[in-house]
Amino acid sequence: MPIWLRASGVIGSVLALIAVVIVFLKTIIAFIAFLTGAIKIFIIVLFVVVIVGVGLVVLRGLREKRRDKE
Repeated sequence: MPIWLRASGVIGSVLALIAVVIVFLKTIIAFIAFLTGAIKIFIIVLFVVVIVGVGLVVLRGLREKRRDKE
C-alpha cells in the first residue's frame, strides 16, 4: 500500500474524529441553552403563580373582613 494512501487514511480519521467532537460539543451547548431557557420560563411561571396566589389570599381576607362587619 502506498505511503500517501496510508497517510491520507490517518489524516482522514483524525479529521473525522475532530468533526465528531465538534458536533458533539455543539449539541451539548444547544442542550444546555435549552435547559437554561426552560428553567427561566419555569421560574417566571412560578413567580406569576405565587403573585396570583398572594392576590387571591388578600382578596379572600378582604371578603371575610367585610362579611364579619355585617
